Amino acid sequence: MPKQLLLIFLLLFSLTAAAPVAPAPSFRIAKLHYGGGGDWYANKTSLPNLIRFCNQTLGTNIAPAEATVELDSPELLTYPFVHLTGHGNVTFSDTDARNLRRYLIGGGFLHIDDNYGLDKFIRPEMKKVFPDLEFVELPFTHPIYHQKFQFPRGLPKIHEHDGQRPQGFGMLYKGRLVCFYSFECDLGNGWEDLGTYPEDTPATHEAALKMGANLVAYALTQD
Repeated sequence: MPKQLLLIFLLLFSLTAAAPVAPAPSFRIAKLHYGGGGDWYANKTSLPNLIRFCNQTLGTNIAPAEATVELDSPELLTYPFVHLTGHGNVTFSDTDARNLRRYLIGGGFLHIDDNYGLDKFIRPEMKKVFPDLEFVELPFTHPIYHQKFQFPRGLPKIHEHDGQRPQGFGMLYKGRLVCFYSFECDLGNGWEDLGTYPEDTPATHEAALKMGANLVAYALTQD
């Protein structure tokens, strides 16, 4: 090999060898695709922004793009954190309800985020999943508000809906929090790119991301 080519080869090899190799993502989180015609796909930038924030502040290694998973899919069972949002109609078939119950009982975690108008639809559908359980408002002392970031007054208020205070409801199965429902808060809107909603300030955006990171941290570490 000519001397010049040998030097170039050695230089390229040394640069390649020295380049850090990014570790493969440890897992993905998913957005839930439900039936009924509601906009399950709302808030396009919310989960990518939340994932980026979690990787930066919690040291997680979540894949940068969220998955989309349907309720009746076996793949549902592979995600440690699943997010459901929307404004309108939600319908769970019997198969959907059974699979979601299996997922939650088996260690999964569901975050339901009312993007305004979801409440009257989601409550009866979750009754199909857990007929004997009710949503209960979690006290401000609950660990979900005290992970890496402190929220001594509970959920931050992101967007105004009906003049009600933000509430965090939980569904507990045998003492374990399997579902967290953020109501009159709009966390997902707060996660979206700054400028999506002109009234949102950087402080509001940061508060929403911090609370979202708490949800992810809690889902990953609770017994």
